[in-house]
Amino acid sequence: MASTETRHDLTGTVVGRLAALAADIRTTGLPAELRKDVARRVLDLLGNSLAAHDQPSARVVTEVARNWSGAAAATGIGTGERFPAATAALVNGTLAHSMDSDDTHLPSVLHPSASVIPAVLAVGEAVGASGAAVLDAAGVGIEIVVRLGMGGYDEELGNSEFFERGQHATSICGAVGSAAAAAMLYGLETEGIADAMGIAASFGAGLLEANRTGGTVKRTHCGWAAHSGVTSAEFARAGLTGPPTVIEGRFGFLHAFCGDRADTAKVLDGLGEHWELPGIFFKPYPCNHFTHAGIDAARALVRDGLDPADIVEIQLGVPKPVLRTIAEPPASKAAPESGYHAAFSGPFTVARALLGGSGLGVGHADFTDAAAKDPRTLELARLVTSYSDDRCDEIYPHQFPAVLRVRTRDGSWHEARVDHNRGGPANPLSDDELTMKFDLNVEGRLSPESAVEVAGAALALPAAESLDALMATVRG
Repeated sequence: MASTETRHDLTGTVVGRLAALAADIRTTGLPAELRKDVARRVLDLLGNSLAAHDQPSARVVTEVARNWSGAAAATGIGTGERFPAATAALVNGTLAHSMDSDDTHLPSVLHPSASVIPAVLAVGEAVGASGAAVLDAAGVGIEIVVRLGMGGYDEELGNSEFFERGQHATSICGAVGSAAAAAMLYGLETEGIADAMGIAASFGAGLLEANRTGGTVKRTHCGWAAHSGVTSAEFARAGLTGPPTVIEGRFGFLHAFCGDRADTAKVLDGLGEHWELPGIFFKPYPCNHFTHAGIDAARALVRDGLDPADIVEIQLGVPKPVLRTIAEPPASKAAPESGYHAAFSGPFTVARALLGGSGLGVGHADFTDAAAKDPRTLELARLVTSYSDDRCDEIYPHQFPAVLRVRTRDGSWHEARVDHNRGGPANPLSDDELTMKFDLNVEGRLSPESAVEVAGAALALPAAESLDALMATVRG
């Protein structure tokens, strides 16, 4: 439905440039290698989502969603049910982020796929879009998310201004990127896509306090971002409009969230020529990304022959901004109150890795509530002192590095330093490792035959006529 309002001139505006890219890609399509990259991210997200069904946040959101009315248009992953598109996006985005195993962009420090892909799967299924169209929309939406995140990254500060202010850039930027992607699949032109983003900029929200002191609300952030994005696109489709200077304006997105440190130029730098998408990190472990290098350092020491029973002191060096998330308050991080909170603890994750872990290094079995109370793990976690390491500060946030120093009973020190995170361009996960991660995620939830079927359907999306075959395999 066309708006009765006078259309704003989008010439030269940030949202106009982003919307023009989206409209262009809907016509021309992404390059084949980018479509393949997005398909791998769909597979990763489906595994993360299927693994999350026992999580309290997922159960709560799905239960609430069942009480919402509307046409059954899109699949709730693993629920056996279909929901209205925006509701399915809420359910699936919550699932996607609940295990903290979703991909990460650096240095913006956000998780773009966990909101955008649930939004495009929901809308794509509802409108009968081809697999290629869904991947194209997801690729553009993810690109917009990370570019908005980069607009809040301050090189001098060495950190995201969103993060400095306690704001969850993943959900805040995710709503806008999801809106652009959903609008593409709804067939909106440049103006309508811009309106969808302009509307979603008023809906994005998320605070990071739960990372520090508890609460499960963070798990819903990507679900709400996906829901907001789809809803915003539906509003734009019906004629609601957004401000043309929604990104760069005095009371617009970047200034409101990031103040004077916002850098609009980073949002548009190389737009349409350079894609951030291939450099987004896959996460091998289902825990906060800041903990990963510490895990790898612990695994390296064990491979070198370190016996955890001989350890009397552990020093974990990380970038200074990381301490707030994985090391403070120290008492809570040494003895997390639940398996979920353990996934945000440097001391706990190092301890589990030293004791052998599971999966690709540490896995879901290491973050159950029972594992969080394991005496051997807690004994080791109490030995950990976390500190700011100068070299790590230099590298962060282009990587999330760590150095682990361990003193044993004989007085000797053992050290392992990890500068490049596993799963990123400098230390990538192979297709086989990504498939192994998927298989570990769905173990006990899908039969081996069904797992192969899901993986095949996800990776075949570039040539799929619709999402029907894929969504049938994950409906449950």
